[in-house]
Amino acid sequence: MAAWLMYLGGGPKRVGGGYDDNPSTHYSWDDKVPNHGYVQVGDTIVLWDGDTLLGLSVIEDIATGTGTKDCSSCPSCGKADIAARKTMTPKYRCWTATCKAEFDNPTVETVPVITYRARYEAGWIDLRGHVSGTELRALCEQTASQNALRRLRWDDFRTRVETGKNATPLDIVDRTRKAIAGGHTTRTVRARNGQAAFRATLLEDFGEVCAFTGPMPAVVLEAAHLYSYAANGKHHTFGGLLLRRDVHRLFDLGQIAIDPTTLTLDVAPGTRAYPDYDKLHGQALTVPITNAHKKWIAEHWDMHRTEIEAVIPAQTTGATPALTT
Repeated sequence: MAAWLMYLGGGPKRVGGGYDDNPSTHYSWDDKVPNHGYVQVGDTIVLWDGDTLLGLSVIEDIATGTGTKDCSSCPSCGKADIAARKTMTPKYRCWTATCKAEFDNPTVETVPVITYRARYEAGWIDLRGHVSGTELRALCEQTASQNALRRLRWDDFRTRVETGKNATPLDIVDRTRKAIAGGHTTRTVRARNGQAAFRATLLEDFGEVCAFTGPMPAVVLEAAHLYSYAANGKHHTFGGLLLRRDVHRLFDLGQIAIDPTTLTLDVAPGTRAYPDYDKLHGQALTVPITNAHKKWIAEHWDMHRTEIEAVIPAQTTGATPALTT
């Protein structure tokens, strides 16, 4: 496992890339970026804007494609190691040791590139402002690096986040990585025949309502299976609920489960560190369900709460009643 400090902001590192990054869900780069080919699924991605930490997660999937990019270079030596200056003129300077040319306009060439997009929304932790840019630079393997993708000393970084100012536990990172290593993400993101029809049926049954958080616009609601579709391969009647995207990911990871006895939400301790999810703990479902739903709910509970029972004791009030389909 590697940890990467990735730059997300304006300035020379992002100019001309055409990126449509969303810090809490996905980040893009191309094969013109140093270290582009070393980033892998299961690595930790730590985002910053040059001044402060934004947040972190674990990469679930990396999609590749093709595109074009406007690349700027020094008109004297042809190297791309150039930077715009805020006050001095000429505006640009080449930082190549053997050149150091100064100029008003760089040479711009449109070139083909291989594109990469990392998706990581399941384990995203918002840590905006928790660690300064100066500290982050010092926590990189190469502290003088100017690259947009830099290797981070993970153990030292984690110690800083978990014990320093604004201390925040990072247990969810471990659990997300474990799920990905077990193949969970590959299975859940594969193409699913009939998924659109399955979602349409859920919208007809429940309306535009997230079963955990209440009424929501349809565009943010996903069809969540109450069982492992990857293992089962079928869209069972009464086997799903509509969930908002973020709580859907947490449900798939077992960070949120439904107590089959009380039919209330059980949020794992690491996830309860975040107020928006802590307030869901103990809440009832917002939609009515059938006994067939309860069968799948009980199986999800047994699978995920058994796996992490050392961390989260199963909250039951007695024997689970017999359920019928």
